[in-house]
Amino acid sequence: MDASIFSAPKIDCHCHIFDPESFPYAPGVFYAPSGGEIATADYFMQVMSAYGVSHALLVGPNSGYGTDNRCMLDAIRRGGHRFKGIAVVENDASASQLQDLQAQGVVGIAFNMALLGLAHYANADALWERIAALDMCVQVQVQDDQMAELAPRLLGCGAQIVVDHHGRPDISRGLASPGFDALLRMADSGRCAVKLSGYDKFSREALPFADAQPFTDVLLSAFGPANCLWGSDWPNIRATRRLDYGTLLGVFERSVPSEADRRTILVDTPMRLFGFGTGGN
Repeated sequence: MDASIFSAPKIDCHCHIFDPESFPYAPGVFYAPSGGEIATADYFMQVMSAYGVSHALLVGPNSGYGTDNRCMLDAIRRGGHRFKGIAVVENDASASQLQDLQAQGVVGIAFNMALLGLAHYANADALWERIAALDMCVQVQVQDDQMAELAPRLLGCGAQIVVDHHGRPDISRGLASPGFDALLRMADSGRCAVKLSGYDKFSREALPFADAQPFTDVLLSAFGPANCLWGSDWPNIRATRRLDYGTLLGVFERSVPSEADRRTILVDTPMRLFGFGTGGN
């Protein structure tokens, strides 16, 4: 009998920390999380303990902090080797800036095309090459057909690519849309991984997001569990519906029925891609 998702080992590969009391938000950010969206490192570590999550990949959010990574870096320092980070930087960030972040537990840099548009990153290719030279990953969040234009540039930079939230496909257009097709073809490169996450950002149905299942199935078939990851997107800011950590784990358990595949996605792949260890290392 398969083990429950709640007792199985797991690493959360997409979550955010918001602590405006200790780290005030940057001026002029487009959205400032508040109230129930406040998500400190101390609270998240209690969430991890409650659900048996050993490690997590913290993603620097555009909301609240922009390119200010101090809150995330502080969480990594205090996390006792439980955390790695994905930072947000300006497009002209130097190799030395990247090395400084890397020394503090950052394993990649995030680029949010879905929020800021492709034009914002028109000059990012040189940065991607600097990231590749340091053996860090380029993490991208795209939506609709953005990947159709972006894929050749990403594959040309030489870095490990990580794609957020199923590639945020347009559900109404089905599996054959140019953007989703471009994402699927990236699997052949052998250096692209995709996060099976972010249902609130593209599903048009209530939990358990049944309309997302065909996209999960095709991604899992194309990339294989060795290039798939899971993330909660905790604390799910700006969510359009109620989301809870446990129910999102349940969605993942149902959507990936093989226990062996789940083990690969939840543990083996993040350990290989991001250097997470075991036993608190």
